[in-house]
This record gives sequence, C-alpha cells and structure tokens, in this order.
Amino acid sequence: MPAIALDPAYRRVSVEEFLEMDFGGAKAELEDGMIYMMAGGSEEHARIAFNILMALGPRLRGSGCRPYGSDLAAQTDIRTVRLPDVSVYCNNPAAPENARKKLLGDPQVVFEVLSPSTSTHDQKVKLAEYCALAGMREVILVDPAEERIHLVQRAPTGGWTADWLATGDDLTIPSLNLTIPHAEIFARD
Repeated sequence: MPAIALDPAYRRVSVEEFLEMDFGGAKAELEDGMIYMMAGGSEEHARIAFNILMALGPRLRGSGCRPYGSDLAAQTDIRTVRLPDVSVYCNNPAAPENARKKLLGDPQVVFEVLSPSTSTHDQKVKLAEYCALAGMREVILVDPAEERIHLVQRAPTGGWTADWLATGDDLTIPSLNLTIPHAEIFARD
C-alpha cells in the first residue's frame, strides 16, 4: 500500500469525487484519499448484519432514528469515507430532503461485523475514526467467530468506555434506549 500512495500516477481524490464515482455495483471505501475496493462478505457476515438491521428496524420505528445497511456512507475524516455494516442516524434522516444524499452527517451508532481479514483494521483504524465523530454515541464491534460483542460507548465525561460483553449477553444500546437479544444478533434461521 505505501508504494501506491507514493506513486504520482495515483492521486488522492476528494470525498465529493469519490461519492460521484460508479463502481458498477462493487463497494469501495475512501481512506485518506485512496480508494480501496471491498471484497464481498461471507454468509455469516451478511447474516449477522441483516439480523442487526432486522432487530433495529421495528424497535426504532417512530423514534426519529433509522438503521441503514452498508450502502450508506459515513465520512470519518476530510478524505475518508467508510461503509459501516449497519449505522443508525437520528433526527429524522428519512426526511424527503435527504432522499438523494449520500452522506447524512454523523451516525449515532455504528456496527462493524468483524472478518478475519479486516478485524485488526476495524478494531484500530476504523474504531478510532468513528470515536472521533462528534455525533457518535456507540460503536459496536461484532465478532462472529466467538459470538461476542465489543461495546464502545461515549462516557458522560466525553471519553470512551469499552467492554467485551460476556458470551450470550444481550446488547443494550443506551443512546437508543433499546436492547437486542444476543440470540437475535447471531440467529441462524
């Protein structure tokens, strides 16, 4: 990767340029102005992300908050755009004036389902980026292999707390005032 970043043939692109690009159905993220294509996820990864969306949808209906899948981008830095597996935006994100927007400001909650190939990057780089967003309240990392959840939440003092929930513990998301049972997140049917 460093060789590409130093090669003058590869110029960094802006967030605006990136959001206008057509990747033909493929997904990509922008990191410090460099485009990185994303590999497709496994059945397990897709199932867990879908389970989270399905659990959040009815619980958030009428709350002014809405969950989105990985098609909606989140800008985490001046030249960085991420596609969280699941993000929750509040303050009426589905208002008609937002229908064509590709960025809706800061998400309030983000879920990343960890994959063996990206786990370290997600837990270090992306986690730090998400925690730097002013509107972020919880970042939730889901480990499919161990069926565990890492809840990182903004403390009232402004710092962050991070706890791995015990295997089998339900996930309580304080800023959304809801709980998702462990069994719903990891359901196989």
